[in-house]
Amino acid sequence: MIETLPLPAQGSNRGYNPVQLITQFIASLWCGANRYSHLDISRFDTTLQTLFSWKRMPEHKAFKRYFEKFTPYDSHTRVFGEIYKWFLSNMAFDNFTLDIDSSVITRYGNQEASSKGYNPKKPGRKSHHPLIAFVANIEMVANFWLRSGDSHSANNFQAFLEETLGYFPGKRIGLLRLDSGFYSQETLDYLDGKEQKIQYIIAVPMYYSVQRSIVSVKNWLRLDAGIEICEFSFQAQD
Repeated sequence: MIETLPLPAQGSNRGYNPVQLITQFIASLWCGANRYSHLDISRFDTTLQTLFSWKRMPEHKAFKRYFEKFTPYDSHTRVFGEIYKWFLSNMAFDNFTLDIDSSVITRYGNQEASSKGYNPKKPGRKSHHPLIAFVANIEMVANFWLRSGDSHSANNFQAFLEETLGYFPGKRIGLLRLDSGFYSQETLDYLDGKEQKIQYIIAVPMYYSVQRSIVSVKNWLRLDAGIEICEFSFQAQD
């Protein structure tokens, strides 16, 4: 499948085959590598070299130079979009649950696109604020956007969801689940206005008005020690 992708071309005849670089990178991850310098371990692994019929093995700097050739368009659309689509179309599931969440990754130094934003664990520290989609049925990532740390949770949500839906040809979303960062009038209007309706659940931020409504509920159903649930209707002021 990798051979069919529109991968960035090498600028030199001495450059390694992109298919080998990507395959060796994945194999190195399976072998425990978690930073570029660790890729030199697989370089000297003659067993891997024999298994994949590689005549020569690149050093870790070759991977870094090649991955720097990828543009955001390559990463999001041309290459990884096709990988996601190919992978998910070959998985035997349908009528699935899609979870979309955002996270905060603290950065140290001057990583590209990192900036100061909401960071509950390290206030004032630079971070990235990625947007991630998961298929709950198979516990796999379906899409991933890396965003700057000052991005709001719901930034570019509509474009992200539309792109993600395009990775599921012939499959249906039974339920869309969003965390409280996506609770907004814009998100609700967008989901309710879609031509193909999607059932969804959005967590609500614990505003004072919501807390007060919860406190007033008297009929709780006990599921287990310390776990009780209830249900009620709530109308937000906006």
